[in-house]
Amino acid sequence: LELESDFPWQNQLLKCRMGFFVLLTTLTAAHALKFVSIVTEMSLFPGIIVFGLVNRHFLQEETMELLKCSGVTKVYGKGENRVTALNGIDLCVEKGEFVALTGASGSGKSTLLHILGSVDKATKGTVTVDSVDLGKLNARDGAIFRRRKVGLVYQFYNLIPTLTVEKNILLPLLLDRRKPDTEYFETIINTLGIKDKLSALPNQLSGGQQQRAAIARSLIYRPAILLADEPTGNLDQKNTKEILDLLKLSNRNLNQTLLLVTHDERIALEADRIVTIEDGRIVSDQKRR
Repeated sequence: LELESDFPWQNQLLKCRMGFFVLLTTLTAAHALKFVSIVTEMSLFPGIIVFGLVNRHFLQEETMELLKCSGVTKVYGKGENRVTALNGIDLCVEKGEFVALTGASGSGKSTLLHILGSVDKATKGTVTVDSVDLGKLNARDGAIFRRRKVGLVYQFYNLIPTLTVEKNILLPLLLDRRKPDTEYFETIINTLGIKDKLSALPNQLSGGQQQRAAIARSLIYRPAILLADEPTGNLDQKNTKEILDLLKLSNRNLNQTLLLVTHDERIALEADRIVTIEDGRIVSDQKRR
C-alpha cells in the first residue's frame, strides 16, 4: 500500500480483469487505516489486489480556485491617447497561496491589483473572486465587496488620523455595524505586535507600526484575499523584513491568500509563486514551493 498524504479519500478507478480488482485511490493517513482494514476483509476472497497510490495520469489534486482572471484587458483613453495597460491577462490563484506579482514600473501590475480589488473595472474580460463576478457589481456593491472580501494594503498606510489605532483596525466592522470577534482581534494585534499601541493616534507611530496597523485593518474582516501594493515601499530594511515576515505569518498561520505587488526581486523571492508582467501581459509564472 503506497500512500501520498493530505489528499481526501477519492475512488478514481475500478477495473475488473480476470478476477483481479485494481483500485486506484488517494488516501489521507486517517483513511489509510480504515482502508487497510477493508483490504484485510477483502483478502478473505481469492484473487484480489488493491493499490493505494496517486497516479497523476488519472488524478487531479483537489484545489479551491479563489481568484480567476480570463482575458482581462484594461484600456485608458481613446484614439491617439489610447493606452492598453493590461492585454489579455489569464490568472488563477488558489486559496492559501502567496503570490508575488512583479514587473517594471508601468508594466500593469498595480492596475491589475486595483481590478482584483474592485477599485477599478476591466475594459474586457472577467474577474471572479470568491465566486463573485466583479464585472457585475455596481459602485455600491463593489464598495461592500471590497470592505468584506478584500484586504487592501498600500505603500501609503491610509489610516484616519483622528481615529485611534484600535478604531482604525475595527473600521471595516464598524461601517457594517458588526461586533468584532474578540479572540480573532487579539490574535491579530498580538501577531502584529501592536497591542500596546491601540490607544495611540497614527501620527504617534513609526512607519513600520503604521503599516502593521494597516495590515491589521485589512485582516479584521477575514478577507477572501489580501492584496498588498508595494507595502514596504516607504520602509527601511529592518521594517521591510519585519512586515514581510508578518505577511508570511498571516499566510501560513491564518491560511490567508496573499497577492503582493513588488518591483523588488528580493521581496518577490519570499513568495511561493512569482508572476511577472511586461507591457500588460504575463510573461512568466513560476511556482517556487
